[in-house]
Amino acid sequence: MMIGEELRRRCAIALLALVLDFALGDPPNQLHPVSLMGHWLKWGERLAPATPLARLAWGGGWLYGGWWLVGRVASRLPRHLLVQGACVSLLLAYRGLDRAVAGVEQALRTGDLAEARRLLGWHLVSRPTADLSAAEVAGAAIESLAENLSDSIIAPLLAFLVGGLPALAIYRLTNTADAMWGYRTERYEYLGKIAARCDDAFNLVPARLTALLLALATHLINGRGWHAWQTALRDARHTASPNAGWPMAAMAGALDTVLTKRDHYALGDGSCIPDAAMIGQARRIVQVAMAIVVSGLWIGILTGAVIRHAAPLHPDATLRG
Repeated sequence: MMIGEELRRRCAIALLALVLDFALGDPPNQLHPVSLMGHWLKWGERLAPATPLARLAWGGGWLYGGWWLVGRVASRLPRHLLVQGACVSLLLAYRGLDRAVAGVEQALRTGDLAEARRLLGWHLVSRPTADLSAAEVAGAAIESLAENLSDSIIAPLLAFLVGGLPALAIYRLTNTADAMWGYRTERYEYLGKIAARCDDAFNLVPARLTALLLALATHLINGRGWHAWQTALRDARHTASPNAGWPMAAMAGALDTVLTKRDHYALGDGSCIPDAAMIGQARRIVQVAMAIVVSGLWIGILTGAVIRHAAPLHPDATLRG
């Protein structure tokens, strides 16, 4: 009975969180919990020692200390449905992601390539954008939409469904640490190595599930779902990350295009060139994928209710006449 009740409760909270995120979006940066996590990581970076092995140990220790801190805070929050839903919504980013991608789409539609480059670099990617062509800008926006569907929505939701708010907070801190420290540079090579490996492990299942969701959504929209999945299976390994290639390659197959990053990878084998209209198509695919997620949460709520009512009220209830 407890399993069914907890499943129902977490699915209901996740559904409420998605509604709140869609309706309200993110609070100001200075009040956002991810921003607070970023301050924790910056503090750890300032205090880090200089030698490689010491930085490796420090980065891992600082990350694990952050896990303890955010997990403890999350576990002490009220279990009221609205409080939990509001907290989960703060650690999701669908509305912010869609609006950031929509901004790039609109700039390209109006022919303002400079603004599209600025918005892309400001909100979505860390790569240099000043010399990207319109097609490269559109492609990068689509890649970011697909990858962040996994990192900012599917993975956090799975973490919450599996381990509650503490697991979600730990996932978010790890993902933020990878975003801030996970670079192969002299400064971050050792400091961020453990964070990067943990983030890879946490995203193994979500990335592949996201690719599957994109394939299902694509099948419902244009019937290219099987090609999207086959493209993910074939091309996902072309990226340096063991996970990022899955949703991006699935999206490339869905849109019959090639998504590229200069001197790094090419995903897909389609003939269509990325443009503003294709960004709109990608956003619609993600919207349908989100509808599938919402449907799954409703099924979880109903399944939990069925398990709850089917379970005996007492361990020996079935022995009574």
